[in-house]
Amino acid sequence: MKIKSMQAVFGRLSGERLELSPGFNLLQAPNEGGKSTWAAFLKAMFYGIDTRDRDKKGRLADKNRYQPWSGAPMEGELTLEWQGRDVTIRRSPKGNTPFGNFSAVYTGTQEPVPGLTAETCGELLLGVGREVYERSAFVGQGGSLVLTSAPELEKRIAALASSGEEDVSYSQVEGKLREWLNRRKVNKSVGRIPQLEGELSQVKAAREELEQLTGALNSLAAEEKSLRRRKETLEGELEAHRQARRQELNRRTAQARQGLDQAQQALEALRKEQSKFGPIPHKEALKRAQGELAFLKALDPEIKQGEEALAQAEEALEQARAAARDERFPGQSVEEAAASIKKAQGEYEAARKRAGTWSLMAKLVPLAGVLIAGGAAGLAVAQGAVLALPTFAPWLLVLAFTLALGAFNHRQAKAWRAKEAQILGRFGAAAPEELEEVLADYRARAQAADQAAQQVRLVREGLSDRKARRENSRKDLFDFVHSFAPEVKELFGCSAALSRALNLGERETVARTKLEGAQQLYAALRDQGGREEELTETPAAPPQRPMEETAAQLGEVQADWERTVRALNMALGRQKAVGDPAALSAKQEALEEELERRNQEYAAISTAMDALKEANARLQERFSPELNRRSGDYLARLTGGRYAGVSLSRELEASAAQAGDVLPRRALFLSKGTVDQIYLAVRLAVYDLCLGESRPPLVLDDALAAFDDQRMEQALEVLLELSQQEQVLFFTCQSREGDFLRRRGAGSIQTLP
Repeated sequence: MKIKSMQAVFGRLSGERLELSPGFNLLQAPNEGGKSTWAAFLKAMFYGIDTRDRDKKGRLADKNRYQPWSGAPMEGELTLEWQGRDVTIRRSPKGNTPFGNFSAVYTGTQEPVPGLTAETCGELLLGVGREVYERSAFVGQGGSLVLTSAPELEKRIAALASSGEEDVSYSQVEGKLREWLNRRKVNKSVGRIPQLEGELSQVKAAREELEQLTGALNSLAAEEKSLRRRKETLEGELEAHRQARRQELNRRTAQARQGLDQAQQALEALRKEQSKFGPIPHKEALKRAQGELAFLKALDPEIKQGEEALAQAEEALEQARAAARDERFPGQSVEEAAASIKKAQGEYEAARKRAGTWSLMAKLVPLAGVLIAGGAAGLAVAQGAVLALPTFAPWLLVLAFTLALGAFNHRQAKAWRAKEAQILGRFGAAAPEELEEVLADYRARAQAADQAAQQVRLVREGLSDRKARRENSRKDLFDFVHSFAPEVKELFGCSAALSRALNLGERETVARTKLEGAQQLYAALRDQGGREEELTETPAAPPQRPMEETAAQLGEVQADWERTVRALNMALGRQKAVGDPAALSAKQEALEEELERRNQEYAAISTAMDALKEANARLQERFSPELNRRSGDYLARLTGGRYAGVSLSRELEASAAQAGDVLPRRALFLSKGTVDQIYLAVRLAVYDLCLGESRPPLVLDDALAAFDDQRMEQALEVLLELSQQEQVLFFTCQSREGDFLRRRGAGSIQTLP
């Protein structure tokens, strides 16, 4: 059988495909590259996934460990060559069961492969069950080569040395006989024989106990009779005490009834007195009304003070308003006055600029006339002109005109300066800077008048509020008082009516409290059993001993009697539980007979166990040499001849011997690499002996990790030789195996993505 390709959605694999060659396949990948996942996938495709497996400490069940990382359903496809034809196997989920859906068809067709089902797939294709496959041709994650015994593998090996039947193994038969033996006797306390011995001991003890119980019952019966008489005497004495107390209780009950009637009559009389008036309000309402009355009385002086304060505020307002009047700002607000000042400042600035301009012209124009006339005269003289009037007449006219124009400009400048003074004079200011001071003074007086007006409004509103509250409170108070005293007309009458109502309410509360107390006392005495009609009975004389002493002695006697009765009942119950003496005697005889029979069976099974061990030892002598020989041959090749012999126990514990050694060395004393080489040799020997016909592919996951380079090459030589007939899938995370195969020019090397 040869595997051609695999495609998996399994663990970290998400649809990856792996093509394989018939012989030696070296599959390289670094750690976490998916090597172990491919190996586990191949085994799961053959044998499915055990859904009963559960997570354990330090280990995940395969159904959880290999859930696809992508979140897709777990599924896979395997194409292989079997019996000369290509077969395609597919597994996918079935409901919540991973790999629960199975199909096996001839490749390229939909023709099912006969007999190939999910349950039979691994054993039919590989020729062995999961236990044998995992202990021979398959080395999974971790590369552990150590072999452990399993019933199926034991049967396979045993069949090689016997008739070829594989229905039963030594461990199964030995386990069954040991189970039978343990049912009869495991140790001094477990098994049917110790159980029978215990039961027989109990029966003997029960017969002895019955004899002791008879004497104890007679003693307890006499003690119970004496205590019962003493208890009856004390109970009669205690009843006499109780009779005397009942008479006293009846007397107190009759007195309580009289007090109850008196309290009821007092309450009825008070209610008649209250009926002369209207319904009395609740005490809290009356107290609130008294508070309102006190508030009304306190409002009058407050109102009087408010009226005086209002008069003072109005007078202050008139004074402030008089102080705020200003003829410079007649009827103007502060904002309007500010606008007037601003306007005057603008007019003043304009007049000042014009006065400056006219004053300058008044100086410059005459000066210009003098310069022009003088210049012209000088020029004429320089040119030889005669000093005559006609010659200088035009320039004299120019001079006269500029002087006249200068005089006009001077008058205009004087007029604008008068305008400046007029503007400042309207506000009584000597300089333009004083205009702001005038405005600030007016603003301060106006604000003082506004504050005085605000104060008048506040005082008037407070006074109005108090008067309104007085009227409302007065109306509410009279409405309240008129509900129970309609004749009241003034506040003094309200005060008297409220005091009277409170007094009546308090008296009613006291009377009701007395009535409730009398009712509770009477009810309590009645609950205790008091009766009024027995007042005329003659009081019974109480016993001389106090009731407390009688009750204490009765309690002690009662406890002793109850304890004696319990002991008597327990003894009677124990007597019944122990059983009839004749029945116990018959049971003892039956137990002794069964114990004898079980001891004989135990001896027979022990003899059979010894015979089975002897037969197993002989069978071990028959199959061990062949398995040891093949294992030794492989080990010699794997270790370059250093170790030449292997010895295996029935539990497949291995020992190895070097050439010339007298005794083999147990694997516990050897290095990890040597132990792995021993068990690889054993696995290959088991593969040859148990899987020789089916020859399934060898799957090795990092199986040579503990081998040194030399023995690694020797192991690869052995595997290459095997790969000429069987397919080998060798997974590794190292490069040395690939380097060796490339030097040899052998095998198929793939690097997994």
